[in-house]
Amino acid sequence: MPYSFINNLSNLSNINLNNLSINDIGQLAQTFGGAGQLADQLRGGHLADQLTGGRLNTLSKFFPGRSGPPPPPPRQYPSAHGTYRLINRVLKGGQTGFGDVYHPGFSIFKLGEKGSGFRPRSDAGVQDFYELRDRCLANGTLFEDPDFPCDDTSIFFSKPPTKPFEWRRPSEISTNPKLFVEGATRFDVVQGELGDCWLLAAVANLTLSDQLFYQVVPNDQGFEDKYAGIFHFRFWQYGRWVDVVIDDRLPTCYGKLVFLHSSTQNEFWSALLEKAYAKLHGSYEALKGGSTCEAMEDFTGGVTELYELSEAPENLFHIILKAYERSSLMGCSIEPDPRVLEATTPLGLVKGHAYSITKVKSVDIATPNTSGKIPLLRLRNPWGNEAEWTGPWGDKSREWQFISEAEKAEMGLTFDEDGEFWMSYKDFLQHFSRLEICNLSPDSLTEDPSHQSHKKWEMSVFEGEWVRGVTAGGCRNYLETFWHNPQYRITLVDPDEDDADNKCTVIVGLMQKNRRKQRKMGAECLTIGFAMYQLNNPESLPKPLGLDFFKYTASVARSPSFINMREVSCRFSLPPGVYCIVPSTFEPNEEGEFIIRVFSENKNNMEENDEEVGIGEVDDRVKLPDEPMPEEVKANEKIRELFKKLAGEDMEVDWMELKEILDYAMRNDVPRNQPDSTGGENLLTSLLTQCFGNICRDLPLNSLFETKNEGFSKDVCRSMIAMTDVDRSGKLGFEEFRQLWIDIKHWKEVFKLYDKSNSGYLSAFELRQALNSAGYHLNNHILNVLCHRYASKDGKISFDDFMMCAVRLKSMIDMFKERDPENTNTATFTLEEWVEKTLYS
Repeated sequence: MPYSFINNLSNLSNINLNNLSINDIGQLAQTFGGAGQLADQLRGGHLADQLTGGRLNTLSKFFPGRSGPPPPPPRQYPSAHGTYRLINRVLKGGQTGFGDVYHPGFSIFKLGEKGSGFRPRSDAGVQDFYELRDRCLANGTLFEDPDFPCDDTSIFFSKPPTKPFEWRRPSEISTNPKLFVEGATRFDVVQGELGDCWLLAAVANLTLSDQLFYQVVPNDQGFEDKYAGIFHFRFWQYGRWVDVVIDDRLPTCYGKLVFLHSSTQNEFWSALLEKAYAKLHGSYEALKGGSTCEAMEDFTGGVTELYELSEAPENLFHIILKAYERSSLMGCSIEPDPRVLEATTPLGLVKGHAYSITKVKSVDIATPNTSGKIPLLRLRNPWGNEAEWTGPWGDKSREWQFISEAEKAEMGLTFDEDGEFWMSYKDFLQHFSRLEICNLSPDSLTEDPSHQSHKKWEMSVFEGEWVRGVTAGGCRNYLETFWHNPQYRITLVDPDEDDADNKCTVIVGLMQKNRRKQRKMGAECLTIGFAMYQLNNPESLPKPLGLDFFKYTASVARSPSFINMREVSCRFSLPPGVYCIVPSTFEPNEEGEFIIRVFSENKNNMEENDEEVGIGEVDDRVKLPDEPMPEEVKANEKIRELFKKLAGEDMEVDWMELKEILDYAMRNDVPRNQPDSTGGENLLTSLLTQCFGNICRDLPLNSLFETKNEGFSKDVCRSMIAMTDVDRSGKLGFEEFRQLWIDIKHWKEVFKLYDKSNSGYLSAFELRQALNSAGYHLNNHILNVLCHRYASKDGKISFDDFMMCAVRLKSMIDMFKERDPENTNTATFTLEEWVEKTLYS
């Protein structure tokens, strides 16, 4: 059948791709909008076993990039080289059952790729697993990773190693090395000499779900076909899936693996996974200490909740049922006995051992005395053996006689010695200590047909940052600055389907970014939390909410505490309405990046509660009077005379002449002290200058007592020229200067208005109000950038920097407005125009 007739899935399922030429297959891909779309059509069909990898590799010439219309966000396929390989990996997935499961809902970035959230680690650029592997195969070499060298710096950063490490490849450690031996199980996870048991517990749980496991450990690699000493693994990192490439050299001592390893000597997937995770965070030592929740989120992209069952909320079974309906990962454990390793209770449960909850159901029961529903949980011991619960509802317990055969069949009830058993919710609360729920993001279950009937969470995600003096306002204890924190507005419209109180379930997770990676620089987790406020009349409230709102409004929900962990999360039940979430650190002026996620059963509309960038009215307090005062008229005349004197015959001034005019005009208007090394004026220099400056005026010692005041910087003056230089001559005529002088006087008055202490500096917290008074409305993103650019380390902005900030703002907004006369909020520039305008401004 020619490719031109293959226009739907039913036609596609009736062909044999091996009967088509390579050219036909290439055009087939274009018919479906590119290789990625073709992969969608192939996935799960009988075509999955038709083509060999070599045949598909030939298709690379047809896929230099994606063809056809771009997919809707956030749907994204691997770029360029990886596109045709996607088809190959999907086909292999069809052969193995799971294979390299690839979800089109995921945006998979290479470590260091633009958009991945990580900078490239070396001059070699971004590492592409397939390109590197092919290059090594072509050259007959084994991969050596320059970005994670096999030396002590990749193991420790705080101290030298206590033993000599030797990096060996698996073939140098064991004969016949394998990535997997009889699949992946929890027995493949044995802790070494690194305190990362939190990671190991999550890895063991990951093996319980093939679908999730093969997202993290792609099944397109191994020690047989196409082995080149290179492997790759995928981790969720702050809203992105990141592909991490490693070589397979592992740290050993006396020929044995030092860190994570398998109980089977020739199995290496777990050791390689740990190495990739260590590379992601900078070193093996960076993995010391953490929570299982952190790793589970990095393996799934979910949000985790913790429940101490001794303090279980009344609706916990309802929460567990909802979690099961949405395919959440659930684990539970019993407080360990410090005196006995994995002690067994009289009813067969193992203390200090992780169990998985695999099913949740309210079962119809009919006894001689009563009938109704009883809540039951099915649990699994990952050992998969006879170590099971022997209490009520355990295998072959007499309670099952009161359940109909149809109900048993629907439950899939079996009584094998497989480590899986049922127990009542009541007994679960009594015998277990802790419950962990990892709520999966909506796109985590895209490809598993068994989950098609399952419900999914609705999720909204935003990234933000706390910047010293701007958006790092601290908790509500610091009311004066609290309102400067980033704010996010969510709208809950529809209550949960089965909620008797017509309320909405909301899970809020606040996660700080990259703190583990920054440990070697001394960074530890910030103490973070959040508060939620209900907005009763949202349209009448300012954006962002100001000091007065928080002064007189109490929060309706908040994080359980402020805590120095990577993430703090909490579940709430709220009536429909509009709410504002304020994430913050505990103390003001603590800098960091974060990601905030909101999960809800029904759609939540989330947006940043912030101003729109634009131009507004100049503050009445700084507006110049229509009729200037006599002394101002006199001063302006002197400035005009100086302009004529400096301008010469052409009546234009360049930036050096402009600097001389402005320094003269502004010399006494605004304090312009140079900061010392601590950021303030040197008090001793100031006192000596006042006391001895005049006495020593004509002596050589005079230079010791001069207060440096260099006036406007050359950059400010050059930018002022560019701002009003319409003809691009590099000079200003008098009319251009006059307009500039009006702007400068406005900005000077704004600065003086907010510099109440007459120090010559503004606090960065005052920058938003100051620029608002100057007629510019900016959001947090722009304010953060401005303070990164113009504020000092202690969050202060000098007069010169404020002037530069105002000049650049006016220039960029005017440039945009010139190209957007209809106020569409869109402007078009050629590359040449954009480079010219931005460089000159």
